[in-house]
Amino acid sequence: MLKLEQVSAGYGPVQALHEVSFEAVPGEVLCLLGRNGAGKTTTLKAIMGLVKPSGGKVLLNGENISALPPQEAPKRGIGYIPQGRRLFSELTVEENIEIGLMARDKGPATREHVLDMFPRLRERLHQRADTLSGGEQQMLATARALCLEPSVLMLDEPTEGLQPSMIDIIRETIVEMRRQGVAVILVEQRIEAVLSLADRVAFLENGRRREIVPVADLRADPALLHKYVGV
Repeated sequence: MLKLEQVSAGYGPVQALHEVSFEAVPGEVLCLLGRNGAGKTTTLKAIMGLVKPSGGKVLLNGENISALPPQEAPKRGIGYIPQGRRLFSELTVEENIEIGLMARDKGPATREHVLDMFPRLRERLHQRADTLSGGEQQMLATARALCLEPSVLMLDEPTEGLQPSMIDIIRETIVEMRRQGVAVILVEQRIEAVLSLADRVAFLENGRRREIVPVADLRADPALLHKYVGV
């Protein structure tokens, strides 16, 4: 289980998070929802160690990982798919996948499992990442993260700019990860995707965590969506 206890963080003198707390539990999709600048991406970066918390703790299965360097998070099974994918663009599909496998010393069985999930990538193994379509690049970023066999998977705007068929593939992947007992943290602006995928929603506003509610409550009463997202 991943747990944030009153995590504060920022960029130089600018504080972006103010004592944010929540838990991501196995077999659940927790969505972080809020307006632009609410602190959603910074929260994911703080978990990964890309932004160092100035206060509070990030706990993974009880271990305080707040002070660890960023490369330690993948080694502990935290998969991160950042907004914009951040692939090694000049490397091939196969080489990007191999880098994902190396992070936790995973072998051919994991590689084949991931390629079975994304058969289109198997067809493009020797193609450079920067020549893939946007949807294929998102597939590759997701596949690379899944090479960790993660216990926690974090996705930042994974459906942004994708056509409906690609969105369906990403959605099916998230559902499968939840079925396998992975704790999924999803940052997503598409409300229909949130309502169809999430189990709980944590609302962020100005770097502070507000309500955490079951998604069923939002379907029944969308007042919080109007309050925190403006839709």
